[in-house]
Amino acid sequence: MKNGSLKVFSGTSNPALAESIGEALGIPLGEITVKRFKDGEIYVAYEENVRGTDCFLIQSTCEPVNAMLMELLIMVDAARRASASRITAVLPYYGYGRQDRKHRPRVAITAKLVATLLATAGADRVLTMDLHAGQIQGFFDIPLDNLYATSVLVEEIRKLDIEALTVVSPDLGSVKRARAVARFLEAPLAIIDKRRPKENVSEVMNIIGDVEGRSVLLVDDMIDTAGTICQAASALKKKGALEVYGMATHPVLSGEAVERIEASPFKKLLVTDTIPLSDEKKIEKIQVVGVGHLLAEAIDRIHNETTVSSLFLKFEDI
Repeated sequence: MKNGSLKVFSGTSNPALAESIGEALGIPLGEITVKRFKDGEIYVAYEENVRGTDCFLIQSTCEPVNAMLMELLIMVDAARRASASRITAVLPYYGYGRQDRKHRPRVAITAKLVATLLATAGADRVLTMDLHAGQIQGFFDIPLDNLYATSVLVEEIRKLDIEALTVVSPDLGSVKRARAVARFLEAPLAIIDKRRPKENVSEVMNIIGDVEGRSVLLVDDMIDTAGTICQAASALKKKGALEVYGMATHPVLSGEAVERIEASPFKKLLVTDTIPLSDEKKIEKIQVVGVGHLLAEAIDRIHNETTVSSLFLKFEDI
């Protein structure tokens, strides 16, 4: 191979997902030491030869975001200094993805800063999943592949065999994503019009579409505090929806998110394992769907220099 043998290493953010990727590829994870000193500094050392190899470094930049991001940057730097032939940073969840524009004066575009940091550290390419905004791909001057978990989640929704289903976008920003899901489920689409007076606070204003007497599926890319999606679920119930389901790729679930979901009208909320759930977040209403096999397929294709686009072309309008 042009880029040497395939090696996959895991950071500390999501070892279970990394293990599932290794199993799907049929290879063991590479040996790496990652530890923290008492002052918070991070130490990384590869415990096997990576010279001339095609390295894939698995790390979701989830909570604690800054530590996980710094850990990934150090992993990239260490691999570069160890003469890896090619380094691919695999971020199942891309932290800081919501800071993708200047929504007011004198603020940073941190999603672009993270892209710059990854390239500067020595990453040759990036593999990620369900970026919050498509334009983030343009922040990179190195190749980036953005996969979609939609196909995996839609298959799980089909297994539930929900009758009279309407797909609902919880806000205007998620309409394209919800439309794609509605198309694959052959279901009608409804939209919730809301306003956001400040960060992590939203108010439902209006529901566009018919949901009365129907089951509904709320579709989003991530759930953070769960305020938006739980407000939407309650509003849909008040408008006569029979059952409320939800699907989102990234279960950030910060603050009182789990308590809100537990108290909400949701019957089932499907998320993926791009972010690991702690034991207190594993409640009956939340069903975790694995995406390791999808990431593994992309890694295999990148390594063998074959097309990756067929994994996401059908969702290109998301």
